[in-house]
Amino acid sequence: MSEDITQWLEEIKFLKQKIADLEQERDTAQASADNWRQLYNTEAQQRRIDTKAAQQQLEGLKEQVRQLPGGSLLVKSDNQDTPIRAEAAALSSIEELRLHLSEILEERDRLYNSLKLEQDNHAQTRKSLTAVIGDTVDQLTRERRQVKE
Repeated sequence: MSEDITQWLEEIKFLKQKIADLEQERDTAQASADNWRQLYNTEAQQRRIDTKAAQQQLEGLKEQVRQLPGGSLLVKSDNQDTPIRAEAAALSSIEELRLHLSEILEERDRLYNSLKLEQDNHAQTRKSLTAVIGDTVDQLTRERRQVKE
């Protein structure tokens, strides 16, 4: 009978150790998740700051354009039809219209390229973060295997 008790006590001791090991693994995984969450939040905050700065810069540029001769016609206002119609009416020849259209198309292309670059940078950041997360998970898995062995 004492052998049965000894066997049960050893089984309980083994299970307690296994629970402690699993709790430690859980705590390690939670710490890693918290770290990654913090890194993600830091990146997201930086993106929000960058976006806000870009919006402020855009507003500043719009104001500079408004101050140029005829610049108020180039910047959208709340009433979008009036400036566009006024600008079109101000163009007195086909040549002026062509010149203005080419300027607008160049600006559109520049803005498109800028947007494309920002999208590419965002995709690269997401790809890099995903790769780092994958590497960390792989390393954590290897370390767990080593601890078990």
